[in-house]
Amino acid sequence: MPDPLPEEQKAVAEDVRTLHRLGYAQELSRCLGGFSNFAISLSIICVLAGGLTSFHVGYCSVGGAAVGVGWPLMCLLSLCVAAAMGQVASAFPTAGGLYHWASVLGGRGWGWATAWFNLAGLVTVLAAINVGTVQFAAGANAPESLGPLTQLVLVAAVTFSQAAVNHLGIRVTRVLTDFSGYWILLAAAALTAALLAYAPGLDPARLVTFANYSGLPDGAEVWPRTESVGWLFALGLLLPAYTITGFDASAHAAEETVGAAGAVPRGIVRSVWVSGLAGWVMLSAAVLAMPDPDAAAAQGDRAFVHTLTAVAPRPVTLALLGAAVVAQYLCGLATVTSASRMAFAFARDGGLPWSGRIRRVSPRFRTPPVAIWGVATAAVLFTAYTPVYTTITAVCVILLYVSYVLPTAIGLVAHGRWWTEFGPWQLGRWFRPLAVVSVLGCVGLIVIGMQPPNGKAAYVVGGLSAVLLVGWYAVARRTFPGPPVGLLSLKRRAEIRAAEEAVGEGSG
Repeated sequence: MPDPLPEEQKAVAEDVRTLHRLGYAQELSRCLGGFSNFAISLSIICVLAGGLTSFHVGYCSVGGAAVGVGWPLMCLLSLCVAAAMGQVASAFPTAGGLYHWASVLGGRGWGWATAWFNLAGLVTVLAAINVGTVQFAAGANAPESLGPLTQLVLVAAVTFSQAAVNHLGIRVTRVLTDFSGYWILLAAAALTAALLAYAPGLDPARLVTFANYSGLPDGAEVWPRTESVGWLFALGLLLPAYTITGFDASAHAAEETVGAAGAVPRGIVRSVWVSGLAGWVMLSAAVLAMPDPDAAAAQGDRAFVHTLTAVAPRPVTLALLGAAVVAQYLCGLATVTSASRMAFAFARDGGLPWSGRIRRVSPRFRTPPVAIWGVATAAVLFTAYTPVYTTITAVCVILLYVSYVLPTAIGLVAHGRWWTEFGPWQLGRWFRPLAVVSVLGCVGLIVIGMQPPNGKAAYVVGGLSAVLLVGWYAVARRTFPGPPVGLLSLKRRAEIRAAEEAVGEGSG
């Protein structure tokens, strides 16, 4: 049997050559396999995080149909976005991901805007995950809501502990995210089995039955009262939309992945369909297990916990809720990895204030420590601005999907024109129709996410757009060089060698 190590070494050498061709040094440690790359995105999607903590966002709109019909519909859109994203990622496997693609295909201005939307989206999704984790853990033990200050302190403790683990290096993070990949699927399967086993009865019709749960619960409604079931159904799509996000993490880990041009797009697409299927089965089981669907809706953000505690014995309930909290913590851990790599890549090209410090890589741990602690701090500060969970989720969905749609739309225009060299993973003639579906779907989702009671989302996104527009024309258009384009100059080759030597990496 041939020794697999030389093949891996060949793959790494090819990865480094590709990185050099794109204008970057191999500063991060390239040690992730295909499963690890997939596990990072699977961990950020984490159906035990968004699927459970946002369950009420879907269920308290139109009831069981939000899961039975709305979830698979939204997952199909996410799969289209992931597939289109995968083809671009295969051509440009860098840590900058979406930002780099938009820059190369559309110009540095589009790249600059995409970078800010993506980075802001990753910071807010980290905030949403950790706020959801804290609220879920508290709600599982006591029905009383946490005070804003208590919640902020707990979120800070969780977030900074995740940053500390990331600081220690990608090898430590890899062990935990690999474990997280298995843990999510096993815990979701156990939760599904328990719900179905202890359910007082099973009525599949619930999954296609449209109810009107707007205005519930009294005094703390998830969605304002409306008679439009169609509009409520659209609002309920935020449940799967928020859950199935963050799959760009596979792209942000490209410079740490062996065989990135093939492994990254596979990781992106596989994480979406695996999470979509597992989440649909698990949440459908929750709807089927409800002793009283109306009573569950009246619980608001405790709808899922109320259902589980109503049907399962307390020891089983505590074990399953504990397993979910562990998965949610690891979800936040992987998000810190993704967000910090995005910040590192953008700073590497001079796109952030104090870029020289943010892009610094620790020679010991081969991680960007300033980027790691910077995104963690920003996420905590955002929760201080708006501690309301549904608003945080709406903001992160909008920001992330704006960053997803920009390079996809640019790729649609560039495909076959000035973008003619593709990576080994490509869709062929299916790229254009899938890109069109992705763009239209993302625009619709962005509109939905800005509706009441998430008015702050419109202010955040509108304010960021205005600041970016002014910032680009006033400053960045003259000062931001963008990523390297074209053949490398001798000066750039020298810079690459110096950067790799600083972290003890061979020049390749």
